[in-house]
Amino acid sequence: MKKIKKWLQSLSFRTGVIVLALCVPFYLLSFAQMLLPISAELKGVLWFVLFGLAKCCQYGGLTILGVEGFRRLKALLRRGKTVSDEG
Repeated sequence: MKKIKKWLQSLSFRTGVIVLALCVPFYLLSFAQMLLPISAELKGVLWFVLFGLAKCCQYGGLTILGVEGFRRLKALLRRGKTVSDEG
């Protein structure tokens, strides 16, 4: 397990942001599939798989970013927010 964590942390900041951003569509799909006209069992399976993928992307992206990368991402988001508020 430590070997996998070390490998994930060796990936770039950009990769971490992309993996972290992938959790958003998986979260949306996990709940949007409830609107499909399919059986309840299939909806449960789809929700389990899609929600699991969302969580994997979330935790994987945070592991890739690490503490410093997360601070960097927050700073980028804050800076973007202030620039868009002024314009």
